[in-house]
Amino acid sequence: MKIDKIETYRVAVPLIKPFKTALRTVNTAEAIIVKISCDNGIIGWGEAPPTVVITGDSLSSIESAIHDVLKPFLEKQSLLNYESIFQEIQSILIGNSSAKAAVDMAIFDCISQQCKLPLYQFLGGHKQEIETDYTVSVNGPEEMGEDAVSYVQQGFDVLKVKVGKDEIATDIERIREIRNRIGKAIKIRLDANQGWKPKEAIQAIRKMEELDLNIELVEQPVKAWDIAGLKQVTDHVDTLIMADESVFSPKQAFEVIKTRSADLINIKLMKSGGIYQAQIINQLAEVCGMECMVGSMIETRIGITAAAHFAASKKNITRFDFDAPLMLAKEVVEGGIRYSGRKITLPKEPGLGITNVHIGGGVSLGNQ
Repeated sequence: MKIDKIETYRVAVPLIKPFKTALRTVNTAEAIIVKISCDNGIIGWGEAPPTVVITGDSLSSIESAIHDVLKPFLEKQSLLNYESIFQEIQSILIGNSSAKAAVDMAIFDCISQQCKLPLYQFLGGHKQEIETDYTVSVNGPEEMGEDAVSYVQQGFDVLKVKVGKDEIATDIERIREIRNRIGKAIKIRLDANQGWKPKEAIQAIRKMEELDLNIELVEQPVKAWDIAGLKQVTDHVDTLIMADESVFSPKQAFEVIKTRSADLINIKLMKSGGIYQAQIINQLAEVCGMECMVGSMIETRIGITAAAHFAASKKNITRFDFDAPLMLAKEVVEGGIRYSGRKITLPKEPGLGITNVHIGGGVSLGNQ
């Protein structure tokens, strides 16, 4: 099975409501869709959203990395040698993790189709059904409270609440408003997106503990590069601390694990450069007794399906953040994961289970 052709397409899908964090506001989900065609007729799909403030990748840079560097190397390669191919993808260019991830997931799609297995089974097959949280964007306390109630009414029992954009007192007011409206039974996870300084984070989290706001975990409270600050926060609060932007590569994961700078790691395929590297990060964490979550950027069902296959395949991945397709105003992907409220079911079809992609203007890229 050799790669015959690699194509890319741009998609843009409006969101139902603007997605706001301490780092950015997103109104439209943009992405580069990758289509890999093999000489035996198998087609694999991948996706890379531009997330400049996190990965540094833009639409143009993703396209350039794929067409100028990855495509010349990959075309005519036999996917039966996939170990060496995945290693070369990581070493052939520095950074460009989103472009690498899109190609990586498309190759995994092809390989698992060749093996006639759903990707999650090819990767380990731990379970076929998982549950996602739902994200509350950072807005005024009253609006966030209303959003939280709406999501709970839709059946979500874990909310990921964005903070870190304003003063700590405002963030605490946001959480108090949400907790008062949804009660104690719903889990709340906070994501500061690097918005606090270490001492501010400690002050904020301790105050929330004193107020008995029952926060399950706080994700990336400090700047990505500040591992010492991350450890300072972890060491001085009772609430679990999760590393996100601080961990792109297995080496960065090893540093966080070795120094115990966080209690948990959030793995995202767009940071790790795909499933191949994500597996290494999870294995490092598992060996050292650290659980992982798998999250995502604002992606369509292609990227989220790939991430969900990986997450469902591993026992050590215990938390899931895959709500992005539910935020889109229209669906552009056929097949893949299926949602029933917070429950996600992995497809039984081989590979990712993606059957069709609509890129706009009535153009369909289905598996011909």
